[in-house]
Amino acid sequence: MEKAEKKITTLSTICEYNRAMGVETFNPLVSVIDFSKCGPMYHSRQVFGFYAVFLKEVKCGDIVYGRQNYDYQEGTIVAIAPGQVVGFVDTGQVFQPKGWALLFHPDLIHGSSLGRAMKDYTFFSYESNEALHLSEREREIVVDCLQKIKYEVERPVDRHSRRLINVNIEMLLDYCLRFYERQFITRTHVNHDILLRFEQLLDDYFAGGKAAKGGLPTVRFCAEQLCLSPNYFGDLLKKETGKSAQEHIQLRLVREAKERILLPDKTVGEVAYELGFQHPQHFTRLFKKVTGTTPTEWRKHAN
Repeated sequence: MEKAEKKITTLSTICEYNRAMGVETFNPLVSVIDFSKCGPMYHSRQVFGFYAVFLKEVKCGDIVYGRQNYDYQEGTIVAIAPGQVVGFVDTGQVFQPKGWALLFHPDLIHGSSLGRAMKDYTFFSYESNEALHLSEREREIVVDCLQKIKYEVERPVDRHSRRLINVNIEMLLDYCLRFYERQFITRTHVNHDILLRFEQLLDDYFAGGKAAKGGLPTVRFCAEQLCLSPNYFGDLLKKETGKSAQEHIQLRLVREAKERILLPDKTVGEVAYELGFQHPQHFTRLFKKVTGTTPTEWRKHAN
């Protein structure tokens, strides 16, 4: 079993993926696959050299978030960026895939509006447990987008082909953004729990002296402690509070600093080191940015 877990198949091109699935390649830079037209396959772990959006069919009852059920059982979307590992440990068992796949190579979108917008689709760096769960109507919209892309991919190439394919991919990804925002809203109670755990994490980090040893808490560190991807964690906080994860950490740092600066036996430099700053001047710069005054000035006025 240990040996199987280490086996990862690298598929650098879309042609290689199509060949593995037994489907024809119409365009080496983009492909839309209807898994119902493919044969049985084995579970495996793969790493791609291209972007992939999977619509996986899920027909196993309601999805449960915390103590509440939602009827988003009609489909699940997982988006994979180049270089990420996707799939399951190979168990040797055959299964019939259901759903759709959109694959597109970075070369397809280079220099286009879609290429410039890719940084906004942060869900490509979400973990699989942060997947997008669709309602039946949302699933219909996604499939309609996929069918439009498939039509353009499989028709003869003309001077409009690339632009129309990119426009339709961008529309699909924009719909995913909208549906993720809906999902953030419907998971308010779960998100609130994450926010509480985030605050407790920062409290423990500073109170336990970890900052002096480990340095300033980073967004990645906090996300990992909460079992979330950095992008999902950041997007969740932005949607819930209007502030980024970095802003939350900075505000918590300054709040902690205000309490410690008032201790008569602490210098500003000592407070800076205790909070994880390597250089006191960086601490002073952040404190003034947030409060409008330096630590020394704030101490003087507070006393």
